[in-house]
Amino acid sequence: MAASQLQNPLKTPSSQLSIKKHKPCFLKPRRLTVSAAHPHLNGRKLRVAVIGGGPAGSSAAEALASGGIETFLFERSPSTAKPCGGAIPLCMIDEFSIPHHLIDRHVTKMKIISPSNLTVDFGSKSLRAHESIPMLRREVLDAFLRNRAESAGAQLIPSLVTHLEIPSSSLSPYIIHHTVNNSRKTLAVDVIVGADGANSKVAKFIKAGNYTCAIAFQERIRLPDEKMEYYQNLAEMYVGNDVSPDFYAWVFPKCDHVAVGTGTVCRKHDIKMYQQGIKQRVKNKIKGGKVIKVEAHPIPEHPRPVRVRGRVALVGDAAGYVTKCSGEGIYFAAKSGRMCGEGIVRASEGGEWMISEDDLKREYLMEWDKKYVSTFRFLDLLQRVFYGSNEAREALVEVCGSEYVQRMTFDSYLYKKLAKGDRWEDLKMVFATCGSLMRCKIVGRDMAAFNL
Repeated sequence: MAASQLQNPLKTPSSQLSIKKHKPCFLKPRRLTVSAAHPHLNGRKLRVAVIGGGPAGSSAAEALASGGIETFLFERSPSTAKPCGGAIPLCMIDEFSIPHHLIDRHVTKMKIISPSNLTVDFGSKSLRAHESIPMLRREVLDAFLRNRAESAGAQLIPSLVTHLEIPSSSLSPYIIHHTVNNSRKTLAVDVIVGADGANSKVAKFIKAGNYTCAIAFQERIRLPDEKMEYYQNLAEMYVGNDVSPDFYAWVFPKCDHVAVGTGTVCRKHDIKMYQQGIKQRVKNKIKGGKVIKVEAHPIPEHPRPVRVRGRVALVGDAAGYVTKCSGEGIYFAAKSGRMCGEGIVRASEGGEWMISEDDLKREYLMEWDKKYVSTFRFLDLLQRVFYGSNEAREALVEVCGSEYVQRMTFDSYLYKKLAKGDRWEDLKMVFATCGSLMRCKIVGRDMAAFNL
């Protein structure tokens, strides 16, 4: 296709070579790499397409547009949103300037219920007076973040991306094929940010590799007023083989309804059976409720093998940034999008210069891994320890009865950093955890023998 036929064709100035010393991602020892220098983009700004308009894409687009980049935000269905529990950490409100009126509930109580229905109140004593877990609806948050990206200067393109043409040189443009109102169009850009979810087309086009996905399923249920009053500021988490073989089920309060759902990795074909399991567990609490929406969606279980290739970077679910154990993704999606956008702004000096794969790895990927890889690994370990059997889940709930465990959990979750605890209390927690695992394993065997 000739350049004259493309929408907004790019000029591609000549390049020159320079030698740069960079750290590759994952913080390996330094190595010497040769890359194309940053040619100046005379007469225009760097052009970046962000594909996907959820928290990751919108946050990336806002950062890019605010930093002087010519930004295009593609979103296939602006009126819809990903199925999601909707919990966000407290720090996200200030960090991302989320207006308080978007928050449906400020949860101050949580209950964790074991397979044997042992219930632990999580937060009633350990949350500080000013702390809560904000709950919101994704359709509300996503629309707000997209509108803010537009206000910053990003151009929203409501369309389906159908194909990407990968450039043959380091300075040639990426060509995005997309449809708007059944009309086929193309757009030429310098850089692409893939924020199009777990089934990312961008990831497939750049051969970023596969990853294991869980399936999340939830029903939004409008409850009678007296039932809804119970969930006024309360969220519940249920664990057990009846609700999920490797995750948890939840009841989270929304503005005028509750979200009741579950997830699994290893037995996705049985997801509806597990959904019935959680509904059976809470049947008396949701009696008389009316299902107003049914939702299902894949959730990545670990980062993709490749998250940057060429001048394409993946963020959010497309990159695999959902934590094990908690299944949290909203904050990490928005954070990765913002970090990627700001990294592109830095590397291009406000859109004045072309950037390279090495720039994306240095300014975005390495910074992300340095900040969050330990958190993801720790939560992966917790999931493998506590979600493998009903006995381990009983131990998990028992351990969660400790106020120290609760405080450490909230400090880590609400403020998004691994909390630094007291060494003596940490040692006691380790011994208590080992004791709970041993005791619950014995109890589990006794229960199994009794059932026979």
